[in-house]
Amino acid sequence: MTEAKASYHRILRSTSIIGGASFINIAIGVLRTKVLAVLLGPVGVGLASLYTGLMAAASTVATMGLGPVGTRQIAEACSKEDARAIMVARRALFWGTMVLASAGGLVVWSLRSFLAVHALGKASYSGAVGWLSIGVALSVAGASQAALIQGMRRIGDIARLNVYGSAISTVLGIGLLWRWGNAGLVAYVLIVPLASFVLGHVYVSRLPKARTETVSLPELTREWKMLLRLGIAMVGAGLVQQLAQLWIRIDVAKVLGAQSLGQYQAAWIISMQYVSFVLMAMGTDYYPRLTGVIHDHKAAGRLVNEQTEVATLLSAPVFIAMMAVAPWVIHLLYAASFTPAIEILRWQVLGDVLKVVSWPLGFLIVAAGDGKTYFSTETFTWLVPTGLITGLAPDVGLQITGIAYLAMYALYLPLVYWLAWRRIGFRWSRSVLIMSVVTLAICVGVDIFTALTRWGMLVGCVAAVAFAVYSLGRITHMSDLGGPAGRIGAMARRLTARIGAS
Repeated sequence: MTEAKASYHRILRSTSIIGGASFINIAIGVLRTKVLAVLLGPVGVGLASLYTGLMAAASTVATMGLGPVGTRQIAEACSKEDARAIMVARRALFWGTMVLASAGGLVVWSLRSFLAVHALGKASYSGAVGWLSIGVALSVAGASQAALIQGMRRIGDIARLNVYGSAISTVLGIGLLWRWGNAGLVAYVLIVPLASFVLGHVYVSRLPKARTETVSLPELTREWKMLLRLGIAMVGAGLVQQLAQLWIRIDVAKVLGAQSLGQYQAAWIISMQYVSFVLMAMGTDYYPRLTGVIHDHKAAGRLVNEQTEVATLLSAPVFIAMMAVAPWVIHLLYAASFTPAIEILRWQVLGDVLKVVSWPLGFLIVAAGDGKTYFSTETFTWLVPTGLITGLAPDVGLQITGIAYLAMYALYLPLVYWLAWRRIGFRWSRSVLIMSVVTLAICVGVDIFTALTRWGMLVGCVAAVAFAVYSLGRITHMSDLGGPAGRIGAMARRLTARIGAS
């Protein structure tokens, strides 16, 4: 197997592992929410979401970007095959986690009365918030464990950790609610980070042991500076994104009404979930691999092109199908009253095409450790939809929310491409460029067909199946897959060739 085929094979393998874990987690999450709704009703669901949201927000700030930055530091040390560098990175991550977890938990516990009143609306919730401080500390520790496992490229362990953690926390959480009802709701929320932490400890204990030499304070300080510099930038960018999304929701509700906000939220949730298997795989395997070769510009550029091509081949049939069956998806997951969300979703699908192409380029900035550029890029990009929706919602209406999403990635893609070209002299390969343009063109074509004729949905589904056959043949050929998958791929290539010849 050539080096290129081996790289494609690894990308496909990691995507299938993480994608499969993502689908399982989504199914478990649906079951978990369903049982919660049945046992405690809307009030219990709402209170659980408040507890979870507060704990997640506090954990995000307390973690200070420790997860992705820690992954970068560990991956960079491993790529050098320098045992000393790996030991220093692991030691710095451990002590940094101890400080941040303790500080995060202590701050939330100290502010429990304030948070109960201003975040949850009642002073009587202060006791519950105090318990949530434990969840914050466990979440920080869990992020550190995941960073270490991911940085050392243990993709299978990451998938197992996510699936087992979700399954165990769901079973235990349901048991707590079944036994104690509303009184067990705080424990139901806390069991998630607790299960992740315990399982994370198990998988970390299986990693190769680090050397036990003494690490000097200057060495630790150097690592901590990188963790803080890039971590603060990532936390800042994340807060900007959350504030932008909050502002958009407030503005839509204020200008267009609560029903319009519900339509926008429905389309947004679907858009964020249906290609998550590709995007999560990028963060889990591609990001640490890219960090390891970031100083070799030729290798980094080749890896970006390979990741982009595989991601596009895997997601393009989904994009095309989503453009065609958007009405079915909306009505199935929500109700016929959510029909206005269909057009929003289709605009967002076009934006998702650009998103999948642009994400491998965006990871270059993080892999290079350029926190300032990352913060500036993310902040500037999110100002686009915020400004468009705020300025045009009164005149254009609800459709502007989807158009703004597409406009955001239409700006983001050339921006990160230009940054990648400046940093490593990156250029898209011919196959990636053609694949991206064709995918976008077919999606636009399906949208036009569905608007002009009642056969548009059928045409879109046929196009999605045809592209899926081509993608299967192309992927199996690039990665040199054997076994049943390889034979199916060979059949797909022959079928594609016959169609092309005729």
